[in-house]
Amino acid sequence: MEINQPKKEYCEPMHTCEHILNQTMVRMFGCGRSMNAHIEKKKSKCDYLLAEAPTEAQIQELTHKVNEIIDSHLPVTIDFMKKADASELVDVSKLPADASETLRIVHVGEYDACACIGQHVENTSELGRFEIISHDFENGHWRVRFKLDTPNP
Repeated sequence: MEINQPKKEYCEPMHTCEHILNQTMVRMFGCGRSMNAHIEKKKSKCDYLLAEAPTEAQIQELTHKVNEIIDSHLPVTIDFMKKADASELVDVSKLPADASETLRIVHVGEYDACACIGQHVENTSELGRFEIISHDFENGHWRVRFKLDTPNP
């Protein structure tokens, strides 16, 4: 089986948290997954297309919901699927033109499924607390910067 390989080393907790954040944004705001993401060990950022800036109450709810999923101790599992089959489960519109015919689908419990080649934790219990550090809104783009207070090994 041939699949695309990651282009860089990923910070597994942050990358897994990005999946949870994306799905929470989709559910809360009806937007797409992040249009741009920069995932690093200490802090990360994601950009979303929104009609208006989230209110402080919505940002608090977003933080609460992401932490609620983390606290659910969901397993993070991987399936391999043909692109045609995967398109019934996940959005394949952002895949690069050279994406392999077999896709790696990452599941965060029953909460999220996404085609992804990055590295992830095995369970959301490994993530720690999600915290939004800052955010800004300009021309329909909401940028959120966040960090994880990961548990000690």
